[in-house]
Amino acid sequence: MQTSRTPGVAFIFKKALISALVALVLFSLMIGVRTEAGSDGQLTYWTRFGDLAMMVATVFGGSIVVELLRQWWGPVGTVRVVPPQVTSALSFAGRLVAPVLLIFTFLVPVIFYNERYILDLGILVLTYVMLGWGLNVVVGLAGLLDLGYVAFYAVGAYSYALLATNFGLSFWICLPLAGILAAFWGVLLGFPVLRLRGDYLAIVTLAFGEIIRLVLLNWQSLTGGPNGVTGIPRPTMFGIPLSPGDDGLAAKLGIEFSPTHRIVFLFYLILALALLTNWVTIRLRRLPIGRAWEALREDEVACRALGINTTTTKLTAFATGAMFGGLAGAFFATRQGFISPESFTFHESALVLAIVVLGGMGSQLGVALAALAMIGGFELFRGLDQYRMLVFGMAMVLLMIWRPRGLIGHRAPTVFLERNQAISSDLVKEGHG
Repeated sequence: MQTSRTPGVAFIFKKALISALVALVLFSLMIGVRTEAGSDGQLTYWTRFGDLAMMVATVFGGSIVVELLRQWWGPVGTVRVVPPQVTSALSFAGRLVAPVLLIFTFLVPVIFYNERYILDLGILVLTYVMLGWGLNVVVGLAGLLDLGYVAFYAVGAYSYALLATNFGLSFWICLPLAGILAAFWGVLLGFPVLRLRGDYLAIVTLAFGEIIRLVLLNWQSLTGGPNGVTGIPRPTMFGIPLSPGDDGLAAKLGIEFSPTHRIVFLFYLILALALLTNWVTIRLRRLPIGRAWEALREDEVACRALGINTTTTKLTAFATGAMFGGLAGAFFATRQGFISPESFTFHESALVLAIVVLGGMGSQLGVALAALAMIGGFELFRGLDQYRMLVFGMAMVLLMIWRPRGLIGHRAPTVFLERNQAISSDLVKEGHG
């Protein structure tokens, strides 16, 4: 018999009151009382009890909202508070999110043509969407925790920068080469970690990312060391530069030159690379190698028992994810025109991994929404210097409480039986199907 899991009002308020008391203790020294060294060297302090009361009240109300959300989206087998009509409407709206988001993305340069800030922010978001989709192959599909993904991002960026500046190769030639070199380094990383799982795998990949960063920092004769690489060539429209000269694209089309043309071109370029990443990932997931990744993610021992070669499965996952990271790195280098080791720290790996986990491991749409929320969220709260990280951290905690598998958790296998199938009694030791 199904029973409702709805707790009483007293339980909800008791839990909210406990959360508020904990917040009062934690935020008392963080927000309520501020200290600073004065001009005479003495320690001065001032109080902000109004801000403290506001934060405690927010936690109290937020705790009530979270408990109500838990009731609405309870586990299967419980009575839901949300009516079936609302559930069906939300399901229909969910199916429209992806096409509407894609159409809006295509129209961003048209709608915000004169908004340079929004166009730059869109390029940044799409870059992290591409990185998230690349890491999703390793973490979401194959279940291999990679904390050094920024290493492949750096390999792709430096590959393009060095090939373009030293050999004069164009962007369209260096782009696939950067992806191939990054995939090669992905295979090199895969070999030492074939026998590692879980925390040990994470530690090794973290060390690999730091090794790459330190090599870039200290190999000054090749990478320029902390000074980085400057004068990286800009991309061209298949050989036609986007410059104000007579040989530029604007002059050949007979239109007035605008610096925004290059920004719009970069926007559609990273959008095309991101969509290519998404399409390849979806196609690979339906192939035998994609099914092998999913089997490896669910249970490596059972994967071996089925006769799947886990060595090639892991190596292909690392190589595929690294290739997409290298392509994104090449785009980053040509967009910035300058790169240095400071752009490829562990913070970048943690940010991309947070995008994959919060969006839902294995979910392409979830990763895109998480990248939009995280990168756009940082910009939205940029004016709130003191509270930006606090609000961002609270949002992540609430999301993990509400949706522990991510915004759009998706772990269903690509291939599954439509209905249960009985097994012949001749094949069953007990003698029944």
